Amino acid sequence: MAAREASKEVIVRCNITVLFEPGQEDTAHFFEVHNVNVVASLPCYSKKNVEQQRGRGVFDKSIEGLKILNQLGYGNPETGLVLDLVYNPGGAFLPPNQDKLKQDYKKELKELFNIEFNNLFTITNMPIKRFLDDLLRQGKFESYMELLVNNFNVQSVDEVMCRTLISVSHDGELFDCDFNQMLNLPLGNKKRTIWDIESLDSFSEGEKIKTANHCYACTAGAGSSCGGALK
Repeated sequence: MAAREASKEVIVRCNITVLFEPGQEDTAHFFEVHNVNVVASLPCYSKKNVEQQRGRGVFDKSIEGLKILNQLGYGNPETGLVLDLVYNPGGAFLPPNQDKLKQDYKKELKELFNIEFNNLFTITNMPIKRFLDDLLRQGKFESYMELLVNNFNVQSVDEVMCRTLISVSHDGELFDCDFNQMLNLPLGNKKRTIWDIESLDSFSEGEKIKTANHCYACTAGAGSSCGGALK
């Protein structure tokens, strides 16, 4: 992990059920050895709500995955192994207050499953991929975009993740953020990989960030980033 050797913070955002996919049996241990911060999607502490959003069996696998990470020391402030959870709204609306929701997650997951974690991040649903398809199918795309635009928060602009982070795909390609990565919108004006640069210092402050309509999601309401609410 060259990024860790260079004293860079490394974050992996994932659906925690990936730990049970074939060939991923040692992934959790890999994260532990390299002190990778894990940001795991868990859209609710309720099994019913999670399965309505993600499908049958996802909640139980997610809970088992979180227990595996806890056993390795993730979520324990004394180990330095960071486990953060992510809440996504279950529809075309903005997330609730992050601090209040974190208290609910902490209480429910501890009492029901003895699970510990560090932070809860509320992230606004991006109008891309599967959620975009759902919006179009329900005829809610225009109203959702209006919601995002009407709740634009100028104070969040300076804090959005694309200003300070670089997203790296599995094959080394670089992107301004993981949402641009999902949409295959390369960083800058041309495709670049980690092998095309000598260091992250090669990116200038004036380099233009690639934006599109989905960026309104990161700047709506309290703001949304890989670190959750912004303002």
